[in-house]
Amino acid sequence: MTIRSIPAGALVKVDGDEIGYTPVSVDFTYYATREITLTKDGYETQTVMQKVKTPWYQVFPLDAVSDNLLPFEVTNRHDFTYQLQPKVVVPTEELLNRGNMLRNETQIGQ
Repeated sequence: MTIRSIPAGALVKVDGDEIGYTPVSVDFTYYATREITLTKDGYETQTVMQKVKTPWYQVFPLDAVSDNLLPFEVTNRHDFTYQLQPKVVVPTEELLNRGNMLRNETQIGQ
């Protein structure tokens, strides 16, 4: 399974385990829905529940033939590419205004 991001260089976690920075490839032993998290400075963290489909030759009863009787090894590859969104930077003045509003609300409640 190969995971890419636009832009490249995002830290990738698959099912909570860090596997490296994009582009990165990892072997996998089962097909299922995998939780993929991409993190990169300056970009929103993206978490995706990615379905990794079972290929036709791994469906019962064909899997017995493909796993045991084929004279060659069958390799299944999955490529996933994700577009990261830039973080929205809140202006300092707006943050100060929010803080002042919260301070005023707590003082009124006393």
